[in-house]
Amino acid sequence: MNHTAHRPHSMADQLEDAYTIIGVTKAHRFIMLMILMGVFFDAIEQNAVGITGPVLSKDWNLTSGHIGFLNTMTFTATALGRILTGLIVDKYGRRSLLMINLLIFGGGSLLCAISPNYTLLALARFVVGYGLGGEIAVAVVMASEYFGTKQRGTAVALINVTAAGFGNMLAPAFGMLVYAIFPGQNGWRWVFALLFIPAIIVMYFRRHVPESPRYLATQGKIEEANIVLSKIASGNLRTKETSFTRYLVDTDATGIRKEKKGGWTDVLQGIYLKRTLLLITAVACSYASQISMLTLMPNILVQSGYEVQTSLWFTLVMQSGSLFGAICAAYFASKMPRKRTLTVAATIGCAAGLSMAFLATSIVLIIVCAWIFNFAVIVLNTTIWLFAPENYPTRIRGFGTSVILAAGSVSGGIFPLVSGTVFDAYGLSGMFAVLACLFVVLGITVQMCDETFGKPLIEEE
Repeated sequence: MNHTAHRPHSMADQLEDAYTIIGVTKAHRFIMLMILMGVFFDAIEQNAVGITGPVLSKDWNLTSGHIGFLNTMTFTATALGRILTGLIVDKYGRRSLLMINLLIFGGGSLLCAISPNYTLLALARFVVGYGLGGEIAVAVVMASEYFGTKQRGTAVALINVTAAGFGNMLAPAFGMLVYAIFPGQNGWRWVFALLFIPAIIVMYFRRHVPESPRYLATQGKIEEANIVLSKIASGNLRTKETSFTRYLVDTDATGIRKEKKGGWTDVLQGIYLKRTLLLITAVACSYASQISMLTLMPNILVQSGYEVQTSLWFTLVMQSGSLFGAICAAYFASKMPRKRTLTVAATIGCAAGLSMAFLATSIVLIIVCAWIFNFAVIVLNTTIWLFAPENYPTRIRGFGTSVILAAGSVSGGIFPLVSGTVFDAYGLSGMFAVLACLFVVLGITVQMCDETFGKPLIEEE
C-alpha cells in the first residue's frame, strides 16, 4: 500500500499532521518504555551519593564536605555530558547516544563499586555523571520529537514522573534493601554495583528504538522519516514489512524553502539568546533547591540523631512529594500554560521553604514541609524540561535543551556546597531560607519568557 497523506506547506505542519493521523500507537508505548526505564535508573544513580553518604562517612571517616565534593564531581560531569551530547545529537542523531550514555553511566557505577579509595571514587563519580547527563538530555529531546502537540507535554512530563517521581522516591528504598541484604562496611559498594545490571539490560532492548523522524526530516532524509513514521503507525518497530505511507514531502521537490542550516552557536545568538538565558536562570534555581535537598537531607537527619535506616525512611516519605509533583506536572502539561504552572509552583516552593525555615519545629512538621517542597520543585523541573525543547527548532533543539539542562547540573553540583556551609553555620532554618529565595528569583524570571503552550514544535524560524 502506497499513498500520500495531506501535504501542508511547512515541515512543522507536515510533521504535526502526521502525528495527528498516527495518534499514539504500541510503538510509541515501547519507545517511551525504553526511555523511561533508562531515566528511572538514572534517577536512582543521581541519589546514590545521598544513599551511600552516611555509610561512606562512617567507613572512610569522611566529612560532609567530602560527600558534597562527590556530588560536585557527579553533577559537573553531568553538565559536560549534556553539552557534548547536545552537540552530537544535533549533528549525528538521537538514537546512538540513547545507547552510549546508558553504557557510560552503568560502567561508571561499576567503577564506583570497586574503588579502593576516595580519590578513585571521585573520579568514578565523574564518569557516572557524564553518562547521566547525556541520558536525560537525549530522553527529553526524543520524547518531545516523537509526539504531536496534544501528547508532547504528557510524554515529556512522564520522564520526570519516572525519574524525579518514582526514581527519587524509591531511591532510599533501594538503599535500605541493599543494606538489608548486604550489611556491613561494604554495603555501599553493592549500591553502586547493582545499578550496573539494569543499565546493560535496558541498553540491549533499546536497539529497536528508531531515529527521530523530526531529525531525519531536517537532514533531508525524507524517505527514512516516512519509513519510521509508517512503522510507528503500524505499532511494530521490529518488522521490515510495513504498510508505507508518505506523510512527509521533500521540500526540495516542491520548491518549498528547506530548513535553515545553522550551528550550535545559534543557541546563544539572536532571538534564542534571551530564551536560553532566562531558562538557564530558572533551571539553576530549581536544581539548586532540589539537589541540596536530595544530597544533604539524609546526612542532616543522621546528624540530628537518627539511624541511617530511619533517616532513609524519612527521606523516602519526603521524596513521595516528588512523585505527586511529577504526576501533577504531567496533568498540567496539557491543561495549563507553562508560565502559569511555573509561577504557581515557585510560589508553593517558596512558602514551603520559609515554613521549613521558621515553622518546622518537629520531625513531623519537617517531613510535611519537605514533602511540599519536593512537590513544588519537581513541578518546576518537569515543566522546565518540557518548556526547553519547545523554544528551539529541530536543528539546534538538542544543544539548546542540553545547555539548559547542563546549567541545572552545574547549579546542582555547586549549590549543595553552599547549602551545606549555610547549614553548618545557621542550621536548618538558614539553609531553607536561602532555598526559598531561589524560588522568588525563579518566579520573577519566568514572567519574561515567551509562552509555548499549545503550539507545534518549531521547525523553521
